Amino acid sequence: MPNQLHQKIAGLSRRSKGSLENDSQDKSRETENATNHEDSSPEPVGFWHSSLRQVRNRAFGKWLLTTAVLMAFILAVLSIYWGVFFEVRNRLHNLRVLVVDFDGQQPYNTQTPLVGPTITQIVERMLNSGQPTLGFDIRPPSEFSNDPIQVRQAVYNFDAWAAIVINPNTTALLYSAVNTRNTSYDPLGACALIYQDSRDDTNWYDFMLPILSAFMTEAQSSVGKAWAQQVLQNASDPTTLGNIQAVPQAINPAIGFSQYNLRPFYPYTGIPAVSIGLIYLIIISFFSFSFYLPIHMQYINPNGHPPLKFYQLIVWRWCATISAYLFLSLAYSFVSFAFQINFTSTNPVTSPTQVTDIAFGNPPAYGHGTFPVYWMLNFWGMIALGLACENVAMVVGAPWMGMWLIFWVITNVSTSFYDVEIAPGFYHWGYAWPLHYVVEGSRSILFDLHSRIGLDFGVLIAWGAVNTAFFPFCCWFQRWKTKRGVHEYWPME
Repeated sequence: MPNQLHQKIAGLSRRSKGSLENDSQDKSRETENATNHEDSSPEPVGFWHSSLRQVRNRAFGKWLLTTAVLMAFILAVLSIYWGVFFEVRNRLHNLRVLVVDFDGQQPYNTQTPLVGPTITQIVERMLNSGQPTLGFDIRPPSEFSNDPIQVRQAVYNFDAWAAIVINPNTTALLYSAVNTRNTSYDPLGACALIYQDSRDDTNWYDFMLPILSAFMTEAQSSVGKAWAQQVLQNASDPTTLGNIQAVPQAINPAIGFSQYNLRPFYPYTGIPAVSIGLIYLIIISFFSFSFYLPIHMQYINPNGHPPLKFYQLIVWRWCATISAYLFLSLAYSFVSFAFQINFTSTNPVTSPTQVTDIAFGNPPAYGHGTFPVYWMLNFWGMIALGLACENVAMVVGAPWMGMWLIFWVITNVSTSFYDVEIAPGFYHWGYAWPLHYVVEGSRSILFDLHSRIGLDFGVLIAWGAVNTAFFPFCCWFQRWKTKRGVHEYWPME
């Protein structure tokens, strides 16, 4: 037995030794092959080496063509953004401003009016000057049933961007202040400027307010001058002089303008919610394609399982994309909620003709139901914007999909953040672009503006339906390119 045991151990030892020798030989052969392979690879050469001549020519040609295409793209697409404001001053007349003179109009009985006619004459002079200005529109009080409140309603209803109202009996109150020593006379009760800057804060502060401020200053100066001349004709009367001393505000400034901002743009965290922040809604929609595509491809890449039927892959992709948009739009909406934009507390002022109280934040249009409506608007906006990106990305592929993103962002921003009314007529296609209605709907929801929410949702749903109809064809086209090795850009050689 001991001899047999020694023989087995010796045999195992020899086999182990032989195995080690074989492994060593295999490794030596692999090292030798790798060395031979390295030796067979061509040595790197300099950029101007003669053997790279054809490569250099191809590279230069492709570089020139690519640069030319990108330059043309920059000139064409960025011009769309710059062009929105091209000669905008010649189209300011599209921003309608009502001018309604109730001074001395029936059914109000008053002395011969001075304030109203003086202000309307200034408006007529501005309109006849031939200089670009706002779209001042002098309307009779009878058009508003002789009720100044109905003028406010017209501004709220988007019938005009703003209104200048000369209140009833303005001239009579001036006479009364001087003749009866009415010390309670308030010049700001003479006229009113009515507007709502949350409709479009860019339009208001950049284009309208500077012109209207200059107009009100001129109106105040002209009326004050004419009124002072008229009063001073009787200045020799001691009673009149005493009254003027007691009521100096009836002479200077004589009149003023009370300003009623029916729906103030507040809080300022609402700026990204209705403008710049919405750019990221497009970007998120676009880049979700790259994140989710590898997940979808698992179904058709056989890896221990059969591939999924193609039509079912299309259904899965569409359902997964829409479901992703639902949750991504919720996250986007939560950002506005987190930064204390008001989605719950109803403003104590609910009348469309009264100024909302900013102490309570923005006036949500739907009370406690405002956030779900806001979420759904962003959800359908993401569908309209995102499915278009999905379809184009499948058709054009990389790197052209990056150019599409730039085009999509610029065309949507140009026709939504800035008013199409004062843009060149070329931009009227912007009324069909989806972001225009996301912005309009967001302003309506957050600031309780005149609502066109049905139209806003309708356009976005229509975009989603059209892109859904194209979705299967774009999926098929992507598969066709993959099977045939079609390159959207320069193929690797």
